[in-house]
Amino acid sequence: MNKTEILILGTGCKNCHILSENIKKAVEILRLDAEIKNITDIAEILNYGIAQMPAVIINGKTVVKGKVPGVSELREIIVKTIL
Repeated sequence: MNKTEILILGTGCKNCHILSENIKKAVEILRLDAEIKNITDIAEILNYGIAQMPAVIINGKTVVKGKVPGVSELREIIVKTIL
């Protein structure tokens, strides 16, 4: 299986940090081989066409916009997205 790419788009605010930690925990629980990248540059974020932040993109698919899901919800989102 290829490495999963998870992008977290946000300005680096408190919610972005919480989301990043929740994703790391979810990935760890799933024992997933994933590359997690935080994208904080506004110009780069705009290239994705996403206005609501924080946002999460998994393997090119936007799965979260404008909210901070908990670890268990993120686990479900990750599993649904990569299977």
